[in-house]
Amino acid sequence: MTETDLPHCPRLLARALQPLPPLPLGLALTALSRRLSARHSGMLRRLGEYADRAVLIDPTDLPFVLRMEPAAGPRITAHRRGRAPQAAARIAGPLSALTGMLHGRYDGDALFFSRDLVIEGDTSVVLALRNALDDAELDLAEELAALAGPLGPLVRRGVTLAERASGLSLHREDLTNGAF
Repeated sequence: MTETDLPHCPRLLARALQPLPPLPLGLALTALSRRLSARHSGMLRRLGEYADRAVLIDPTDLPFVLRMEPAAGPRITAHRRGRAPQAAARIAGPLSALTGMLHGRYDGDALFFSRDLVIEGDTSVVLALRNALDDAELDLAEELAALAGPLGPLVRRGVTLAERASGLSLHREDLTNGAF
């Protein structure tokens, strides 16, 4: 797999996101990550000694970078590209690679060796994070549908449409067999 094979966020969408303030994005992602960690309680424990190390998640086709602090609840803060704070490690690649790896569509090692993902800093932190996420078998679509309560079926349909339009992996195929 090469970066040219991976779907990228459409430039028009990335430009539309540019003027948005990072604070609301960070607050929403923090709320989602805390929900995920509550529903998958072993996820943070699986990080072990690395739970207190911040990781910079850099979706290279978006105007924001995300700093994740697992031990802080977890907390995710969004920052404009070029203004990212320090972190123990950085993982960078197109959003499709990051979400695809999260959902098991793409192998993290293959993405790394094909240079679709770049890892900088303490690679053991990134490896611990990847292992914790793999073990949790997260499904963002299902988590968002659960958050939406009675509107969950609409969220599922919206996710399916977003996946078709963007090429992003927004659900775990091996858990749902691609069906919504």
